[in-house]
Amino acid sequence: MFNESNLLGTGSFSSVYKGMLPGRKIFATKVFKLELDGAFKSFETECEILRNIRHRNLTKVISSCSTFDFKALVLEYMPNGTLEKWLYSHNYFLDILQRLDIMIDVACALEYLHHGYSVSVAHCDLKPSNVLLDDDMVAHVSDFGIAKLLGVGESIAQTRTIATFGYIAPEYGLEGLVSTKCDVYSYGIMLMETFTRTKPTDARFDGGLSLKCWVVDALPNAIVQVLDANLLTQDIEHNNAKVQCVSSLMQLALNCSADSPEERMIMKDVLVSIKKIRLRYVENCK
Repeated sequence: MFNESNLLGTGSFSSVYKGMLPGRKIFATKVFKLELDGAFKSFETECEILRNIRHRNLTKVISSCSTFDFKALVLEYMPNGTLEKWLYSHNYFLDILQRLDIMIDVACALEYLHHGYSVSVAHCDLKPSNVLLDDDMVAHVSDFGIAKLLGVGESIAQTRTIATFGYIAPEYGLEGLVSTKCDVYSYGIMLMETFTRTKPTDARFDGGLSLKCWVVDALPNAIVQVLDANLLTQDIEHNNAKVQCVSSLMQLALNCSADSPEERMIMKDVLVSIKKIRLRYVENCK
């Protein structure tokens, strides 16, 4: 089972393999690389968080295996892979409503982690490769290996920065300060990426330019210059509705990714806002 042909993906501390149970039940196994510093801690963190949280937009753990020299999680298999695959593989395509629904799913997951659980959970590594899609293209946030459980009354924790460059909030990257507002920042960056189909680490962002600055420069009248061209069609009326929709989404993304955590929205409000944007888009397309 644990060979290259079954490899679904790799992370900082683990590799994920496809497996099959009797009766042809497919599952995914996340095997931790215990030879790496931090892998044991990553396994313990993920077990602690995933054993207690339950939400339709979070990865479901079926079982776990822990011995002295082997640690793994058995996870629900996501047949449609990652959001990253759907954004950047040439033979895959997401229309604007699919992208909206995926980002609403992610917002639902974060709203639960931040506000719907007994203590707040900061995911700390939100990015398209950690968003998995099931048979129905419902999104599930995965990989809680560096997540932080913020205790009752605790809003900020300090830690070593091991998240992914391009999605890290300034206070996390510079000072190692983690809060739920770090996830809001990452969500804003991912929202920009999903509708521009441009990574925050794209080669064009050298010399002081960034994905955020690129989007800011395009608002409000030149949003078509950053919009993923694959979303545009020959239907001018629908294109106008798409441009209006993405313009609203980019403004929301900037409100999420403000440099100061105090200026960022909370996920409850983000979820309300993106649902309103979707509703308005559907109405404009009638």
